[in-house]
Amino acid sequence: MEETMAKSYLQKSLDEWKSDISLVLGEIDKEYDEVAQELKVYSYKYGITKQVIQSTVNEEIIENIRQMYHKPFEESYNQLKEYIKDLEEKRRVFQMFIQKIDEVNRKETSKLTV
Repeated sequence: MEETMAKSYLQKSLDEWKSDISLVLGEIDKEYDEVAQELKVYSYKYGITKQVIQSTVNEEIIENIRQMYHKPFEESYNQLKEYIKDLEEKRRVFQMFIQKIDEVNRKETSKLTV
């Protein structure tokens, strides 16, 4: 009886923690998707301005395009790339929490069924 109570308390505590971690992971996933979309937009903007610059011969126009579009798009693109790397790391870490919690739950469940 005591083992069952200990199991249910442990199981409940771990499940609650897993639920909290899952909420955090869900927010990270949502933010990741938003940043990935924004990164895609800036990837296209950066690529298009690069192609236009390469197809333009007038140096004054090229410099204007670089100042107005190309450099700001490149900066935003690079910042978003770094940010998405950070989100990937966060995602990996919180997924590891869930895996470890599941692992402990399996071990505890198998102990009690033996």
